[in-house]
Amino acid sequence: MSQNPASTRLVPADRLGAITSLIAEGAEFEGNFHTARDQGIKVDGRLKGNITFESGGTLHVGPTGVIENTRLEADYVFIEGKVLGAVIARKALEITGSATLIGDASYDELIDMHPRARVRGKIEYRGDIDAAAGQ
Repeated sequence: MSQNPASTRLVPADRLGAITSLIAEGAEFEGNFHTARDQGIKVDGRLKGNITFESGGTLHVGPTGVIENTRLEADYVFIEGKVLGAVIARKALEITGSATLIGDASYDELIDMHPRARVRGKIEYRGDIDAAAGQ
């Protein structure tokens, strides 16, 4: 779907390039997106609802994307737009300088947050602290 995937530091470009579902800029969607498949979705419009990938999954909130009143869960979460709600990233959470996150975020493996990102909420590492520190 993506002709020119956004530049990321943690989320593999092939994961962004393989996204097949889109809520386009200017579109509004109310409801929940749920799948057991390892798929991807990009939100450039406005979504009111949850996005859940039982396993795998890539979520890209584009620069014009707004997701509110939500719970997001995927292996890879890449935020350039605005999210109001809880975020769970099982592999990598990337929050860019154009992003706004109002809500709590948790991640299991990797996180990258740009110094200009606007975050109001707590960020929690869910993995094994001792294993991550190499102890």
